[in-house]
Amino acid sequence: MARNSGRFHFDGGAAAYVGTGILAALITVCTLGFCYPFALVLKERWRAKHSYIDGQRLAFTGSAWGLLGNWVKWLLLSFITLGIYLFWVGPRIAQWKWEHTDFDPTWRPNTLPGAAPDASVAPPTPSRGVCRPDSQKAPRLPERRP
Repeated sequence: MARNSGRFHFDGGAAAYVGTGILAALITVCTLGFCYPFALVLKERWRAKHSYIDGQRLAFTGSAWGLLGNWVKWLLLSFITLGIYLFWVGPRIAQWKWEHTDFDPTWRPNTLPGAAPDASVAPPTPSRGVCRPDSQKAPRLPERRP
């Protein structure tokens, strides 16, 4: 069996997962599947919010309104073909989910405990406003007087 590289991390809890799943199921069942895109987006945002790759959180950028048009078309085609078109719907939904999953631009990388440092992220420099310990403080320049 292959060893886990430690590059992937998930911190979601059971209570929030069950709550999100129940709400998504209610949305889907109460609308007879018509509003499934709203349930899908709800679950995907939760999943992405709790998923990390190399210490960087994922974000789901898709919207239910963006999927709704295709979803109605796919439902109609599935109905017309007596369910045969459903074999194509699954991969298309998976593709749509991956096309709308990205790294969260508001998340600071490597903030998870034990995350390996990322070589592509430059370390902070004093010009970026990072404080140095007293032993490494830059000398103060004399004030200019007019």
